[in-house]
Amino acid sequence: MAKLTEKENYLMCLRGEQPEWIPHIAMDQGTPGPSAGTGPSIMGMKVEPDGRMFDMWGVELITSKEAAGGRIPKTWDFILDDITKWHDVIKAPSLEGIDWEMMAKKDLEARPIDRENQAVGYSAGGGFFQNLMAFMGFTEGLCALSEEPEECEALFDYLCDFSCEVIEKSIDYYKPDIFNLTDDTAAWNNPFVSLEMMRKYFVPRYSRLTDYAKDRGLAITLHNCGKCEIFMDDMVNVVGVNGWNPAQDCNDLVAIKEKFGNKLVLTGCINSSQTFEKPGITEDEIRAILEDVANKYAPGGGFAFQSHFIIPDPTDQFVQWKKATVNKVMHEISVSFYK
Repeated sequence: MAKLTEKENYLMCLRGEQPEWIPHIAMDQGTPGPSAGTGPSIMGMKVEPDGRMFDMWGVELITSKEAAGGRIPKTWDFILDDITKWHDVIKAPSLEGIDWEMMAKKDLEARPIDRENQAVGYSAGGGFFQNLMAFMGFTEGLCALSEEPEECEALFDYLCDFSCEVIEKSIDYYKPDIFNLTDDTAAWNNPFVSLEMMRKYFVPRYSRLTDYAKDRGLAITLHNCGKCEIFMDDMVNVVGVNGWNPAQDCNDLVAIKEKFGNKLVLTGCINSSQTFEKPGITEDEIRAILEDVANKYAPGGGFAFQSHFIIPDPTDQFVQWKKATVNKVMHEISVSFYK
């Protein structure tokens, strides 16, 4: 009998089955993993000749040391200062005349995926909360959600309508295995919005997007950082989410595991800033951390390792050693756990 591929093993886990080994989702560039992402380039970032970078809605993106090199909206020059004027400011790219099959071909050629060993994750919008915060900033954006609900809903419908049209016309050309939904709606200690707001503004629109995945039998993964456990019932039972990353341990992950079992794959479950960032950490200490996480969340399936390192200086040999050691130990635990 042929050995399962990394892709097949990961998809088993997302289907609620016990995999043959613990999947290892690698977020480090250059580290292979069981899945790889793609999506329509029309929804990607645009780089101007002067090097400035903008998202598809015209928000200028910058990098900062505090964000560890990640791209964030330019925090002193938001494009929308009055939610009631969004119709004049937020303009979706034209979809007229697009050859969707050719776009998919070029996008897939630009970022090759080993389809035999990697599941294809398809992304095409859905970050409605993050979009609003990028347009207005958190102060004005959160005020708008409280003070102008009708305008916010109209804006979210506009964004959702555009994403749905893109998905409807392109998803079959990318031939995905997984639909990726991304929207960071929480900070470390609390969500940014109430459960009532989540159900009013976001769950129905997330569901419109994931309906396309459900119709095709695709698994659905959610990226949502921070303490968002209050939303997981709706994410699983309404939106149809099968896997959640990074499932940070500010949430009661033990209770979530007990509640959903294999129905929701918890990915990550490690607070790396409080563990692997310990000065002088040893391999034995790294192993103890990872074994504890696996023993809590991996029995019966429903868990995947995730490695993600912030490396401010790639010449730092100790940081590089930690990255290599964590990946090595994850692999050793992974392949032996279900034996």
